[in-house]
Amino acid sequence: MNMLSPFDRAKAREVELAPGTADAAPAPAKTPSRWRRRALIGLPIALVVAGGYALSTRDNAAVAAPPLPVVTVAAPLVREITEWDDYVGRFEASRAVEVRPRVSGQLVGVHFTDGQIVRKGQLLFTIDARPFNAALAEARADAASARSDLELARVNLARANRLIADEAVSQSDLDQLNARVRAASAALAAADARVRSRSLDVEFTQVRAPIGGRISDRRVDSGNLVAAGEGAGGSLLTTINALDPIYFNFDSSEALFLKAQRERQAGGAAAQQVEIRLQDESDYRWKGRVDFSDNAINANSGTLRVRAVIDNPDYFLTPGMFGNMRLAQGGTVSALLVPDAAVRTDQARKQLFVVGKDGTVAARPVETGPLVAGLRVIRSGLKAGDRVVVQGIQFAQPGAKVTAKPTTIQPKAAPAAPVGASQPPAASQATLTP
Repeated sequence: MNMLSPFDRAKAREVELAPGTADAAPAPAKTPSRWRRRALIGLPIALVVAGGYALSTRDNAAVAAPPLPVVTVAAPLVREITEWDDYVGRFEASRAVEVRPRVSGQLVGVHFTDGQIVRKGQLLFTIDARPFNAALAEARADAASARSDLELARVNLARANRLIADEAVSQSDLDQLNARVRAASAALAAADARVRSRSLDVEFTQVRAPIGGRISDRRVDSGNLVAAGEGAGGSLLTTINALDPIYFNFDSSEALFLKAQRERQAGGAAAQQVEIRLQDESDYRWKGRVDFSDNAINANSGTLRVRAVIDNPDYFLTPGMFGNMRLAQGGTVSALLVPDAAVRTDQARKQLFVVGKDGTVAARPVETGPLVAGLRVIRSGLKAGDRVVVQGIQFAQPGAKVTAKPTTIQPKAAPAAPVGASQPPAASQATLTP
């Protein structure tokens, strides 16, 4: 079996066909043998080149850089806002009166409905006036007798004055007559005072409302005996609370008190405005002003008792109710607002990611403020022209490059809370100035 390789067979054939051989045949053209040699030599080279090109293409595909992440950026919203401090307080009647009788006697009439609104001077109770009318009649009779005695004393004195010129009356008699006139005048004055006192007793048998407001229920029914006097010695008939205006009491910290004092020194003498919402309300619909602060800070709590006055024309607000109040810190200020989700927390610091002109992300430490219409107030650390990352924050890394997609920031309207739903008070708030 011929085990020669194709190369060896080609070599042997060239020897056999060399010139001078016995059975030499005409020499064929040398072109096919050259092509074979070139093919045998070029084939490995082509394979090597093709393999290198394939490897080069695969390496280039492997090292190609991925596309830059896309983030959404926006300039902070610049708006005028009013900042507030938050408190929790309780409503209190602007005036409260305990209705007690000023004379003792039997209660014979109740002239109001429990819990109704009464006006000042309205008749509430009636006490039996017959004993007091009798005492008044007696006092008037005594006054008439004293007046008669005075008239007689004056007539006697006038007669004595006419006889003194004739020396028919001694000087001592004249002095006695003068003294009798003065005594009769004093007795008449005392009798008139008793008449006025008895008249007041008769007037006090009609117990009238000393102030206007909402009355409580009656504590004594008709037919009972009531006693005049104050405190435990007197009978409590009912109570009345003045509700328009109504007070709202709350405790302020020493720091906020000092801030208010500094504002007054700087010329802000206007009363501080307050807004209050009830437990089942979502907006601050009750408006008022601060009209009183206590004269000392409580040494135990470090707070100052402060009072605001609120208009309550329909008597909706009632003493004892709780309310969430916000107190204006001052006038309006210009603030930078960003979405609250854009603010990141790095341990104890707050920061925002901003994108530079070359697309590089940088972390910017900021000081945050309250929420306004779903946006967070940035007090410091940010400029109005900065491009803040508001979406795709997870793709932004400080020092890395990104593709910035611009957008605008819009304030969000707060959803209305359902009636009856209690909402916890916020730590601090602010509102946009219209």
